Parts: sequence; C-alpha cells; structure tokens
Amino acid sequence: MIVLGIETSCDETAAAVVAEIPPSRRIRSNEVYGQAVLHAPFGGVVPEISARAHLDHLDTAITRALVQAEVTLAQIDGVAAAAGPGLIGGLIVGAMTAKGIAWAANKPFIAVNHLEAHALTARLTHNVAFPYLLLLVSGGHCQLLSCMGVGSYVCLGTTLDDAAGEAFDKAAKLIGLGYPGGPAIERTARVGDPHRFALPRPLKGRQGCDFSFSGLKTAVRLLTCERGPFDARDVADLAASVECAICDALADRTANAIAWFRHHHPNGQSLVASGGVAANGQLRHRLAALAANSGLRFVAPPPELCTDNAAMIAWAGIERLRLGLTDGLDSALRPRWPLDVTPQPSWVAARRAC
Repeated sequence: MIVLGIETSCDETAAAVVAEIPPSRRIRSNEVYGQAVLHAPFGGVVPEISARAHLDHLDTAITRALVQAEVTLAQIDGVAAAAGPGLIGGLIVGAMTAKGIAWAANKPFIAVNHLEAHALTARLTHNVAFPYLLLLVSGGHCQLLSCMGVGSYVCLGTTLDDAAGEAFDKAAKLIGLGYPGGPAIERTARVGDPHRFALPRPLKGRQGCDFSFSGLKTAVRLLTCERGPFDARDVADLAASVECAICDALADRTANAIAWFRHHHPNGQSLVASGGVAANGQLRHRLAALAANSGLRFVAPPPELCTDNAAMIAWAGIERLRLGLTDGLDSALRPRWPLDVTPQPSWVAARRAC
C-alpha cells in the first residue's frame, strides 16, 4: 500500500510518500518547506502569509516527493491530506489539491485529522501496539490521550488555556530570542541555570490531567518588565528556567495519566510523546524516566517527525485506508476537530478519575 500525503495545516508546506509492505513500513520521501523566516518578523504565524506560501510551494513539494519516491500517481493507492484542525486558508490549499489529484488519478481520498496523524506517528516509526498513552504537545495543542485504536481515543486531559508550545513561543519573544520559540529556548537553555528564576508550575501536585500555562507566561512577562534589560547570562538562565518549568508541568500531569492508564489498561505497554514540543530533549529525558519507573516503554518519533510533516499524514492515510475509511470529494474541512469527537460518560469519568 502506497499513499501520498499532503500537510498544510499551519506553517509547513509538506508532501510525502509512505509505503507499507507488511511488516515493513517505509518513508519513501518527505518534503517539507518551512515558513519560519516569513513569520519571524511578526513573532508568530500570520494566516494570510501562510496560505500564500502554501500556494507557492505545494506543487513543487508534491512533484519532488513523487520523484524521490520513484512512483507515479498511477502507482499510489490513495491521497491523504490534513483536513483539520488548523488554519482554514492552508487547509483549503492542501485538501483541494489532494482532492484534485485523487479525482484526476481515480484514487481514494482520505481526510486526515492532523492530531490523529501525530498520534499515529509512533506506529510508523516504532510499530507501537494499541492501547498506548499519548502526550500530544505542540504550538496549538496540549493533550493526554488513551489511544485505543484508529479513530478511537479517550481524552484524559487538555489545556485549560494555552498550549505548551505557545508558552515556549511567547516566553522566547519576551526574552528576546525570536521565533520559533521552542528550539531557541532549548538552545539557549543549555548554558543556563534552570534554578535561578523562580517560575510557577501551573497545577503541579493537583489531581487530574489538565494543563495550564497562562500563569507561567504572565510570570515571565512580569519578570522581564521588572528586571530587564537582561545580559547574556540572564537570558540563558531565564530560558533554562522556562524550559524546566514547562517540562515539570508536563511531567507532573503525565504522571497522573500514567497512574490512570496502568490501572485501566494493564496490557498497555507504551508512553508516547508526539507533536513539535516532543522534540525537546529535556522533556524526552523526563518522560523516559517516568515511563521506566512505571514499567512502560517510552517512545518518541525522531524530531523531524514530531514537527508538522506529510509523512505522518500519509501514514494516517494508510492506517485509515487499510480499514476502508475513505472520504468523499465533498468532505468538509474542519478548523476545529478534536480527536474525542463525541465524549462519552467513560470519557468524563476518565477525566475526573485521572
């Protein structure tokens, strides 16, 4: 089975070809055109600029992905595209292109939930078996999920305000490290003292698996206003303190989720981290220790597959196509598309018990 995947939900224009010949899974190509340079002057993603950049680069990305994979459209088995959640302008560019290719090549179209693509990436890279516990952390999303199967997820906790990735970006902007904030803070923090500045760990020590990062952002803003301007040492120490605070908060809430998961799914064997923030080295170290202490295997895809890419979209397409889950060319795009589409009483009970 060979699927062409297209990703344009935010600020990466990407196309990839992924093949599965059981038990082998192979990324045959994975083209990504980043837009960080375009958005850096604004300190964040500008939707109109992002959509126009997708228009400029998507055709080239698709062509290069097919050439590198050494396949033609006649040889693929389906076309998958991110259909949400995300910026509507970018989703339109990618999904309409994918639908046009599917129609012209007479191939099935698969509308992929961008979050499910992140959730399933570990099955592509490490063949993780269901059920598994997932920490999904990115610029726009922060969730703990029990992954039961393709299309079957139980949300144990989510952010009450801002996502961890957004907190990284805002803190980096306040400190003066620019955009994107996560990689900039991680680089700068390597030479800093994480204990110099006392920053809050929102919700740490409380029951439940929900997150909150707005208070941390406010604390960084007040600190920069009261003590700035900072020299290079101050910047490094503050970056290290921010990274440590975010990782502490994520690890604390994940520990609660692990306790729930081990009790309700004793056959589950893995803790998975995915999404752009999962590329952070300190977070990986903290989660690996948590998993080891709980008898779980820790899995995180390679950093390049944690950030937005089309290989994860193509793989999610394979997972769904294998089950006969395809979509019509009239399928709608969804700027908001939670994985737990219809919360059941079990979902509510899990949130309360976590």
